[in-house]
Amino acid sequence: MYSKKVMDYFMNPRNMGEIEDASGVGTVGNAKCGDIMRMYLNVSEKGIIEDVKFKTFGCGAAIATSSMATELVVGKTVQEALKVTNKAVAEALDGLPANKVHCSLLAEEAINAALWDYAEKNNMNIEGLKPPKEDVHEEYLEEE
Repeated sequence: MYSKKVMDYFMNPRNMGEIEDASGVGTVGNAKCGDIMRMYLNVSEKGIIEDVKFKTFGCGAAIATSSMATELVVGKTVQEALKVTNKAVAEALDGLPANKVHCSLLAEEAINAALWDYAEKNNMNIEGLKPPKEDVHEEYLEEE
């Protein structure tokens, strides 16, 4: 069962679309379920994420988590955005069913992939930033 917030973010996604000439673009997917997320970031010269957009091919939870992830990073520094975890995305949506937690992981990894692209384009080394994963799945979830 989805929370009211998940349903709202699915039915009324925030920040959907793309940014032309984005500072960073990251695409991640889950081969098992077929979900694909693309995240676009515009980062100011001061390292603040000024605009975020997403395009997602997937289920309602994938769309909702993409949308929530954009809201969690806009206005943040690059370092603050790196700290947005799948758990933070799921909590901001008032939870996800166990079989949809991978969608929040895709959102976290899409942010990371867009930040990686931003760093590569600007020949930067961002502390804590890891190379994007080609296929994101539940095995990447942190052990509790």
